[in-house]
Amino acid sequence: MEREIDLQQKVTVYKKEAKIRSLYKLLAKDKYLYLLALPGIIYFLVFKYVPMLGIAIAFQDYSPYLGFAESEWVGVKHFQTLFANPDFWLIFRNTLAISFLNLLLFFPLPIILAIMLNELKSQFYKRTVQSIIYLPHFLSWVIIATLTFMMLSQSEGLINQILVFFGFEKVQFLTNPNTFWLMLTSQSIWKEVGWGTIIFLAAIAGVNTQLYEAAKMDGANRFQQIWHVTLPAIRNVILILLILRLGDIMEVGFEQVFLMYNGAVAEVAEVFDTYVYRVGIQQGQFSYSTAIGLFKSLVGLILVVGANHLAKKFGEEGIY
Repeated sequence: MEREIDLQQKVTVYKKEAKIRSLYKLLAKDKYLYLLALPGIIYFLVFKYVPMLGIAIAFQDYSPYLGFAESEWVGVKHFQTLFANPDFWLIFRNTLAISFLNLLLFFPLPIILAIMLNELKSQFYKRTVQSIIYLPHFLSWVIIATLTFMMLSQSEGLINQILVFFGFEKVQFLTNPNTFWLMLTSQSIWKEVGWGTIIFLAAIAGVNTQLYEAAKMDGANRFQQIWHVTLPAIRNVILILLILRLGDIMEVGFEQVFLMYNGAVAEVAEVFDTYVYRVGIQQGQFSYSTAIGLFKSLVGLILVVGANHLAKKFGEEGIY
């Protein structure tokens, strides 16, 4: 009996050693690829995974002087405070409205633009257009906001000066709550639509050219080829990016909203990001602001899991 136990232990040890040797061989075989991936792995570990330990303070009355270990645990008190806050639904509405406008107006545009660029015959003209529309992506939101003020300011804005020149009255673009969401969406489109075409252009480049030839033989024109060949071929890429975009539905970009924020549009401009800045940074309510961040993450997680489940249900690949 003891010999059988010893034999089993030896077999177990041998299997573990075999797995370790196999892993070592695998790492040694592709060592340069893993070295290339190492900076990215370190980045995600340090800035994405390690900070997740701080989620604990959402359930504490955290004090920097007491630290994690000695701060008092209060359970879901801060979540109850958040949901009982009379401004919660206003902030929730503003965040969702801006995100859905971006989803509705901004998300399809890189697809359309990528298809249009793919249809260009002249490579020189195509590269020139690409370079021009990529450029705004490299501008900071501070510059974008400055350009917006220069164009739309009521006192010195270029557009209002043109309106006055032609005999029209000045328009309050920057202080009009009815157009604030649309202005933010327009800024996002101008800044990021060109950069967003990169993935779709790469996906279109991978479409089998024989499919287009077959469509031509069947008498399909260019529009029909796009509809019946290009779009179905990149459908999975579109769906994956859409699911990932749903995960960021509660993220509207703090810097952009903060720079365009003013008292006249406060009712439609206050979103979770700016609210967290006010209560978390300016007022020092670290636990409460962490609870808000955790709530945002949970909403994004639910949307991603739900959208991925629906995609799988309808026979698509999904993200996992």
